[in-house]
Amino acid sequence: MTNLHLTVLCFILIFTGSNLHASDSRFIVKEHIVVDLERKIEWLRCTVGQRWNGNECEGKIVNLSLDMVPTALDIANEQLGGKWRLPSQAELKSIVCKECSSPKINEEIFPNTDNAPYWTGDQSIFNSKFYVSVNFHTGFSFNRFSPIKELAVRLVRDR
Repeated sequence: MTNLHLTVLCFILIFTGSNLHASDSRFIVKEHIVVDLERKIEWLRCTVGQRWNGNECEGKIVNLSLDMVPTALDIANEQLGGKWRLPSQAELKSIVCKECSSPKINEEIFPNTDNAPYWTGDQSIFNSKFYVSVNFHTGFSFNRFSPIKELAVRLVRDR
């Protein structure tokens, strides 16, 4: 491990003030944003519909159809700046915590995540009428939801 990597890891542990799993050392937590150093993206800590109160995500998660997602993206871009988008299947699967109980996510990093399916921006490889979701109850991906289905949404942007 280089000195730079060791410095970044120490910064992460001090900055977040928590005992992270070894697999979570790629994250830097900054208020309502999580920087993913490995994938070079930034996550919103809260699901669409929730609000960061300084300590956790509060409020009711709003499930959206894919037709409603562009409106949520416009609001996020206007209020938070940047170009927010739906994550890819690989990106969303990368924050699944296999060792965690349901929801299958590190709740110190992503508090109050619903143990339910979340949209990705990827179409199903089996049927182009369907889209991929990642279920945080099981940690598995599914290729079976029609765009009219309303699911939870977590937004991401490129760094």
